[in-house]
Amino acid sequence: MLIAADALPDLPIRAVLTEVGDALAGAGAAVLVAPPGTGKTTLVPLALAGTGRVVVAEPRRVAARAAARRMAGLLGEQVGERVGYTVRGDRRVSAATRVEVVTTGVLVRRLQRDQELTGTTVVIIDECHERHLDTDLALAFLIEVRAALRPDLQVLATSATAESGRLSEILGDAPIIEAKAALFPVDVHWCPPPQPVAPPLGLRVDPKLLDHVATTVRRALTDGDGDVLVFLPGAREIETVASRLRGVDAEIVPLHGRQSGSIQDAALRPSPVRRVVLATAVAESSLTVPGVRAVVDAGLSRVPRMDHSRGLGALVTVPVSRAAATQRAGRAGREAPGRVYRCWSQAQHDRLPAQPEPEVAAADLTGFALDLALWGHPDGTGLALPDTPPAGAMQAAMGTLHALGATDTDGRITARGRALADAGLHPRLARALLDGAATVGARRAAEVVALLDGDRRADDLITAWRRARTDNDGAWRAEVRRLTAAITRNTSGGGSELPDDLAAGLIIGLAYPERVARAREAGGRAYLMAGGTAADLTGSSNLAGTPWLAVADADRAPGARTARIRSAAPLDEASACLAAATLRQTTTETGWIDGDVIARRLDRLGAITLSERRIERPDPTQVQAALRDGLQREGLALLTWSRTATELRERLAFAHAALGAPWPPVDDDALLSSLDDWLPLQQARRRADLAKIDTASALRRLLPWSVAGRLDDIAPERLPVPSGSKVRIDYTDPAAPVLAVKVQEAFGWKNAPRLADGRIPVLLHLLSPAGRPVAVTADLASFWANGYPQVRAELRGRYPRHPWPEDPTTAEPTRRTNRRS
Repeated sequence: MLIAADALPDLPIRAVLTEVGDALAGAGAAVLVAPPGTGKTTLVPLALAGTGRVVVAEPRRVAARAAARRMAGLLGEQVGERVGYTVRGDRRVSAATRVEVVTTGVLVRRLQRDQELTGTTVVIIDECHERHLDTDLALAFLIEVRAALRPDLQVLATSATAESGRLSEILGDAPIIEAKAALFPVDVHWCPPPQPVAPPLGLRVDPKLLDHVATTVRRALTDGDGDVLVFLPGAREIETVASRLRGVDAEIVPLHGRQSGSIQDAALRPSPVRRVVLATAVAESSLTVPGVRAVVDAGLSRVPRMDHSRGLGALVTVPVSRAAATQRAGRAGREAPGRVYRCWSQAQHDRLPAQPEPEVAAADLTGFALDLALWGHPDGTGLALPDTPPAGAMQAAMGTLHALGATDTDGRITARGRALADAGLHPRLARALLDGAATVGARRAAEVVALLDGDRRADDLITAWRRARTDNDGAWRAEVRRLTAAITRNTSGGGSELPDDLAAGLIIGLAYPERVARAREAGGRAYLMAGGTAADLTGSSNLAGTPWLAVADADRAPGARTARIRSAAPLDEASACLAAATLRQTTTETGWIDGDVIARRLDRLGAITLSERRIERPDPTQVQAALRDGLQREGLALLTWSRTATELRERLAFAHAALGAPWPPVDDDALLSSLDDWLPLQQARRRADLAKIDTASALRRLLPWSVAGRLDDIAPERLPVPSGSKVRIDYTDPAAPVLAVKVQEAFGWKNAPRLADGRIPVLLHLLSPAGRPVAVTADLASFWANGYPQVRAELRGRYPRHPWPEDPTTAEPTRRTNRRS
């Protein structure tokens, strides 16, 4: 122990320090469950440091620095002596350091370089309940290290919630130690907005909610003393609420991840004046904001989400979990009794999810997959991960890595993959950094990537870049230096005379080649990305009319047909083709396009067509396939249906309906599904040629030889009637062929004729001398006996020159009128 036990602050964790040490000594791993404010982050490492060097991993940089500063203060030392920290771009340690606080990302990188963690005795993974990707990786890697290389390495996983069973299980049924909280009470005030507010959508938060948060802050300042800590989802909301609080009798202090370390650290120091600290989730755990007596919680959090089908990854705003709300409320009771003002109702609270969703369930897993490949487990199989990564997300991530050249066909890491991992960035950004440096220069590549990685994006990246160069942004400048050094380690650098706007666009395009986009029409706001996603600029964007864009950030609201471009930089076509070179391809295409056969050679950048040329002599088989496709799409009306062809088709349909096979079906679906069997397309080249095909002759090709000669017997075109006429049969209804004949020509027929080998009676339409139907029957005998007398009575006076015998079955049929006397 680096400090005497009686010199430690009187916090609840002191009661279990011996138990923690014994558990680690006995089992080698343990789980410590302790609520916020119990001292687990600062007292446990000091207690364990007596056995050797301790590494503490925190999920956030601000928490890592704050924890180191607090422990150093307890020892009466400066950070960097016996207690130090290492976060990306900032390290304060020395040969005397016994406790080093790092971010989980730094721990993962360190494990990749030195799997044995030489010189380290204990590793503490703090705030495991937050379920970040790096936390899951660090735990899995450490478990394998203990099993294969360092059985003496002790691992302690800490959590602020009681959901510890899974942690214990993956650590080999490690013992669970619980520290009981003896914190100050926190009164809960339910403060839902007085009017309905829209739920968050993407990054958008209803301004009415932010107005209500500001009002609630004023109430919290009035209700009691002390500082007020306000939880908001992001930096933009912090700026909005800060503007609403102008004039309050307190200092307004922002606290979020985009700030420099010095500014963040300043927010965590005691202040002589009353403050309102407007913070994101960085203030949820692992640190104490001194002086806070009240918490105002907007109830929202910002988490990563990935639309794998479109390759769009972004942060989205979601309601907090109940566990996170408890964490936030606990900030008010660390030093004295406090108050929490929740900007939602108790009924809404009961419907919140119990725990936050693990990041692995919805985030972009490309960086996660690169770490797995670098560790030697490309898909995570065999590792003790708290949750199995979603198969689809892992497949997409591994595909991206292979496209970047980071892995081989088996998923194993390549030399290029190691260089990308060494940059300490998302693999896409690492690729843009290393490849872009050769074109735009190391410094400019590092500056743009630092913007992209630091969440300093704006609608117009060029404006944001220029602002970063002129602002005194120490964090951005430090990151630029780090990235420039990474370029020097892994490439020879280079540079060109590209102007800044094209340089920025090129770097973005190298990171996200599928988001290189071209305007759909000159001067418009609608774009098509190379990946095939349609996207629109916002109405206020000053990039409207830019022919080409490199899109750094886009999201798509649920149900929206197009994505919304949130951040981009201009490109020209040459730079776009350079950035997305892996997506460029020249293809030939013969198909049914815009209503005709088109054969063309296309130069494409993904889904974007750069140019096309007509092919004069296309492959005949592809032309025939296109014609068949056209017929499938537009139907058989593309053919010429003469009367002969139509009547033949109707006769064939009757034969099939009456007798079935081998008589072929000739309905649209049947004909379209058997085009190759009957339609001669060999000489056709375009739509117009389809209309020239002799459709009647083509249809006859469907008839098997065994029945081809019997069509006139089964379904004759015409039938002789008693008068000697040959009358055409109407087969429009294949179930009931119609013979329309005048009554006088049917005299002598006792029964209606039958077709299809006598199976189907003809439906007789008996006509008046003027050709108008007077009866419809398939039972002629019944008509002569029952219907004819009435017809005779009605018509013989109207048509006296035509015969109307009393017995039509014995009368002479005739096509003529009675002779004049």
